[in-house]
Amino acid sequence: MHLYRGAGKLPMVDFVITIIITFLWLVSTSAWAKALVDIKVSTGPSIVMGTDCTTQPGFCHFEDIRRMGSLNVSVVVGFFNMLLWAGGAWFVYKETNLHSPPSSASPNATSSPSPSGM
Repeated sequence: MHLYRGAGKLPMVDFVITIIITFLWLVSTSAWAKALVDIKVSTGPSIVMGTDCTTQPGFCHFEDIRRMGSLNVSVVVGFFNMLLWAGGAWFVYKETNLHSPPSSASPNATSSPSPSGM
């Protein structure tokens, strides 16, 4: 721990990398959520009306296409992972100089002397 806190730029580099990874999780999970919506629209009930399934009722089976619960869970897990990285970024931020800049003066040098009569 003393090596991490004693290093000047290591906490800042760690913070920047954590922010980049958090942003990448946000972008990739959002892209996957949008792609999943597109998949649901393209394989939804409207596709059945344009095929031969309406003329031959026992010909097509679309029950397997509509089971996308695990895909929905993957989107939720992706956003949850992004929140975990953001929480980790907060703790890394607290270790940087942005949160608490190093003070050059001692705390007693700027404080006023206490009254002697109390």
